[in-house]
Amino acid sequence: MNSLDRLRVPLERLLEVFTVGLLLALTVIVLAAVALRTFGGALPWYDEVASINLAWLSFYGASLAALKRAHMGFPGLVARAPAGLRSALFAVSELIVIGFFLVVGWYGYRVLEVLAWDSLVALPSVGLDVTQSVIPISAALFILCELLSLPLAWRKMRAGVDSEEEAIEEAIRIAEQDLKEHRT
Repeated sequence: MNSLDRLRVPLERLLEVFTVGLLLALTVIVLAAVALRTFGGALPWYDEVASINLAWLSFYGASLAALKRAHMGFPGLVARAPAGLRSALFAVSELIVIGFFLVVGWYGYRVLEVLAWDSLVALPSVGLDVTQSVIPISAALFILCELLSLPLAWRKMRAGVDSEEEAIEEAIRIAEQDLKEHRT
C-alpha cells in the first residue's frame, strides 16, 4: 500500500460512514415527521433540518464520488483521443475542477463571516455558520479527494482505459458470478 493509499482508504471509509449516517438521519427525520403529521403532530424544525441534511449529504457525497472518480464525465471521449491530447484534456479538466472548488471554498469561507450572527429559525441555538460550513469544508475535501485519486486516474488515462467501460465490465463480471452462485 503506497502512501497515498494510506490516506485515501481511511478517508474513503470515513466519507462512506459519514454519508450513510447522513442518509440514515435524513430517513429517520422524514419518517418521524410523516408519522407525527399522520397523527396530528409536527416537528417544528423538520423543514430546516431536513433540507440542511440533504445539502450536507449532497456535498459530502460529492467528495466521496470525487475520491472514487464516479462523477459524470467524458471518459470514452478522452480515452479515444491521441495520447498527447488525452494528457492535455485530463490536465485542463483537473485544473478547472480544482480551480472551481478553490473559488467555492474561498467564498464559502467568506460567507461564514456574514452568517456568524444569524441562526436557524426553528432552532435558534444552531448558527447558520455551522450549517453552511459544509461549503468550505466539502470544497477542501473535494480538492483533497481529487488529488488523492489523481495518480491512478492519470495512469488509467495514459493507458487509454475508459473508466465507464471498465465499470460496465466489472458489473457484468459480478452479475455473472452471482448468477453462477445462485445456480449452484
